[in-house]
Amino acid sequence: MSFGGRLSVVIGLFVVAAGFAVWAVVGFMLPQPATVDFTSAQPAGAPVDLTVQTVGSIGTGFGDHPTWVSYLVKNPQGQWVHTTAWKVPAHTRINLTIEQFDSGSPLRNQQWGRVQGTLGNVEILNGRPVSVYDSNSGNGVGHTFSIPTLGINIPLVGVNPNASNVCSQAPCSSPSSVRNIIRASFVTPGPGDYPWQCFVPCGLGFLYGNGGPMSTVGYMGGFLDVVS
Repeated sequence: MSFGGRLSVVIGLFVVAAGFAVWAVVGFMLPQPATVDFTSAQPAGAPVDLTVQTVGSIGTGFGDHPTWVSYLVKNPQGQWVHTTAWKVPAHTRINLTIEQFDSGSPLRNQQWGRVQGTLGNVEILNGRPVSVYDSNSGNGVGHTFSIPTLGINIPLVGVNPNASNVCSQAPCSSPSSVRNIIRASFVTPGPGDYPWQCFVPCGLGFLYGNGGPMSTVGYMGGFLDVVS
């Protein structure tokens, strides 16, 4: 390769490296969602009840992206909070309830339809135990709650998008809104920060559905802050 060619490669690599550095600095400086603390909501050693919901549109009361799909969590005071950072105690059973208000579709990878890492490797879908969900049937899968480092995957079955009582924006609290209730339990490991995310590309309007809320903490991904 000529000197000019080598120089072009070096400059190209430098530009790529600089781009990644800028991305990292900007990401570090951007405000992060608040953390909801579940470590003192019940006696030490007692199971933690963690309730979240998934919505197809977060609405106008939660920031700059009212049309984005998102998770919300109910804090120990019973209020719905738009954050995906949750602090929980180590070596503790987490009883997770997910109120799924969003529609679904067939999965690109059917592996995400398998329940893994929960107690018994099952989820309770509207009162019925499920270990594998065929997303090519019914209303498909809208999202997953997955913690890859812990081997946890919980598929969230979608609601009927043609129902007359689909919740239009968060928080979805009307008892008449169509929803699927998914329950599952798992035990937290030792202390650490464990990233979790949805593995169903649901960033409508972004390339292959993987941008926007899919790549933004506070919407379709977050952190489980496990403390001793």
